[in-house]
Amino acid sequence: QVQLVESGGGLVQPGGSLRLSCAASGSGFSIDAMSWYRQTPGKQRELVAHITSGDIIRYADSMKGRFTISRDNATNTVYLQMNSLKPEDTAVYVCNLVARVGGSPYLFTYWGQGTQVTVSS
Repeated sequence: QVQLVESGGGLVQPGGSLRLSCAASGSGFSIDAMSWYRQTPGKQRELVAHITSGDIIRYADSMKGRFTISRDNATNTVYLQMNSLKPEDTAVYVCNLVARVGGSPYLFTYWGQGTQVTVSS
């Protein structure tokens, strides 16, 4: 059993900042990687940032220098610090978890419900 709880979305002016959180809870799982994706109407889900259990981090080019992904291993929480936000960053931001569950050697993928980020004057 794995649950993802996202928070931190909201309305912000261009140039402003938001910090998103995604906490994974449950038992019997081991995290391989956590990621943030975003989705807007008419577009496929887009990878924003990714961090593995080995601390390998990747960002989409448009987010480099503006967004920072980090995690707190003690609470199984991943964060996305978003600075210098632009109107085109407006989207539903969704947390993704890849993990081993119940001692299985296979990887499973879980998605959060998403949190709305709106960048507007």
